[in-house]
Amino acid sequence: MGSSVNISNVDTDSGKILHVDEPAKLKRKITLWNGVALIVGTIVGSGIFVSPTGVYESSRSVGISIGVWCLSGIFSMLGALCYAELGTSVTRSGGDYAYIYVAFGPLAGFLRLWVALLIIRPTTQAIVAITFAEYAVKPFFPECAPPENSIRLLAAACLCLLTAINCLSTRWAMTIQSVFTTAKLVALVTIIITGLFYILTGHTENFSNAFEGKYEPADLALSFYWGLFAFGGWNYLNFVTEELQDPFRNLPRAIWIALPLVTIIYVLANVAYFSILSGVEMESSYAVALTFGLKAYGSLAWLVSIFVALSCFGGVNGILFTSSRLFLTGSQEKHLPELFSFIHVKRNTPIPSLIFTCVTSLAMLLISDVKQLINYYSQILWFSVAASIAGMLILRYKQPDSPRPIRVNSVIPILFLIACVFLVIFPIPSNPKNTLVGVMITLSGVPVYYLCVKWDHKPARYTHVAESITRVLQRLLELTTQETTQRLSDK
Repeated sequence: MGSSVNISNVDTDSGKILHVDEPAKLKRKITLWNGVALIVGTIVGSGIFVSPTGVYESSRSVGISIGVWCLSGIFSMLGALCYAELGTSVTRSGGDYAYIYVAFGPLAGFLRLWVALLIIRPTTQAIVAITFAEYAVKPFFPECAPPENSIRLLAAACLCLLTAINCLSTRWAMTIQSVFTTAKLVALVTIIITGLFYILTGHTENFSNAFEGKYEPADLALSFYWGLFAFGGWNYLNFVTEELQDPFRNLPRAIWIALPLVTIIYVLANVAYFSILSGVEMESSYAVALTFGLKAYGSLAWLVSIFVALSCFGGVNGILFTSSRLFLTGSQEKHLPELFSFIHVKRNTPIPSLIFTCVTSLAMLLISDVKQLINYYSQILWFSVAASIAGMLILRYKQPDSPRPIRVNSVIPILFLIACVFLVIFPIPSNPKNTLVGVMITLSGVPVYYLCVKWDHKPARYTHVAESITRVLQRLLELTTQETTQRLSDK
């Protein structure tokens, strides 16, 4: 990692230098509505079709559950507003990694990248891909569980297909995001209309004694984990700010459009679920949307499976797109091998980072209980979000004169920071093992940082092999270095 290799633009056949009309760089092809679709499409993945069960199990209350969904949306909105300030003051792609790097230094930034590289991104992507496959094959196995191998093979096919599309064209990837975002919103609106019909025809028995339940802090924190998991992705547009058209205007606009829209849809969808499903049915349901469909639509319940599969397909696309930009930025900062900073000489897509993202996600499909990994990284994820917000306050103090096209009221980041601390601390007594494993995974990056990043005088043989592999892959994939951008270390 971090080896400095100056490689020219090389023709894949002759080995001669390529002459291009302009320097290769990531193009600003993401419009405002593409940005809205990216946020909505990434948030609305598998979570809203699975998480309601987890929220209710932790609270055992219809009223508390609806409240958790409302507060999760408000919480995500506050975080997104803070990230709008961060994204317009630290204009590099990379999200949390970029902000922590600038505020706390390269080691802290590398550890955030390390956790994302090792666990967060590939695990999240594998889970959404598996959920896509489960729902896609469910109509063919109405009376039994689909074969495990068929699910994982279809999930792998989904990952490979979307990786190929993202390698070929950013515009194609954004078109897919927009189309599948529309499909998933249609599915949720259909569920909402069905639920409202049941309520208006007098089916309100599930809302009696709505606020009886569990109020212990640990249970509430776990309930919020499930709700916030469904809102995961609210900060993903920050990972691609270098490709967003007019980011100073479109980043906050996309947030103001997307987050209220998702919150309203999520709350109404949960009201619809409870209009038909009792608490016992909610607890016993692995996939609440499918249980809802079976009771509401009968023989047409297979349509719910198809719409959920489409929703997850778009979610995989959004995670893949943003993950590759995170690893590209990490490579540009010499925290990952230089190959990951290369883009295609004509298509301007980060092919090495996309392929790497796909391969690590495919590796996660081999783990039997990949969902258990969520428990190991949830606290670390929220700790990194809290660190980003704390970094924003530190940068205000250290760099008071730096340009800030967007500046939120200080009350917002302080409240958000307090909520993040609650999410990190309160689950520790009930799940100390998860906390310990998450900390160990994070700290395992420290020796990697000093051996692979900070160690400047690596053996000549190591450097020669790394350069040779990079040159071969550059010729094979028609890659070139990106036009130089301001590094995070220059901030």
